[in-house]
Amino acid sequence: MSRIGKKPVAVPSNVKVSLNGCRVQIEGPKGKLEWEHRAEVSVKWEESEKSLVVSVDPSRLDERLIRALWGTTRAILRNMVEGVTKGYEKKLEVVGVGWTASQAGKDLKLSVGYANPVLVPIPAGLTVSVDKQIITVSGADRQAVGQFAAKVRSKRPPEPYNGKGVKYVDEVIQRKQGKQFGS
Repeated sequence: MSRIGKKPVAVPSNVKVSLNGCRVQIEGPKGKLEWEHRAEVSVKWEESEKSLVVSVDPSRLDERLIRALWGTTRAILRNMVEGVTKGYEKKLEVVGVGWTASQAGKDLKLSVGYANPVLVPIPAGLTVSVDKQIITVSGADRQAVGQFAAKVRSKRPPEPYNGKGVKYVDEVIQRKQGKQFGS
């Protein structure tokens, strides 16, 4: 039995939920998200208790995939509810002398030691703000926020010798000593 899958997802009063077959739409103050879950798992909206309940046919619980989908479906729905109420945010830091980030229209412009600046297109539904060396990515969709932050970080990942690169604000870079000359 899935410990996570058994728990109902509490939905605040300012969030609207609609189910249409396998498609779940959740709308709140921060935006609107929709997702299509697998047919092996069923999702029920209980209006009286203001909760989403994820359930599985008990005869199929011996299958490993279905048990995994049960907990995963519940976790994704909880992340959607939290995203439309609070939102998600990732912060990145550009470390390097003369390295900057700026917003150029619908693109994020990174000057990170290459001959030409790197332009990263900002997906719809996300907001990006730049304050000196700190890039803040925020939005309602947890997966989209994390994916865009990882894409920006991959343009110049931090290196262990000088510590230069694009890193998450809370990330700790293990520094290496480097070569020593002489004896």
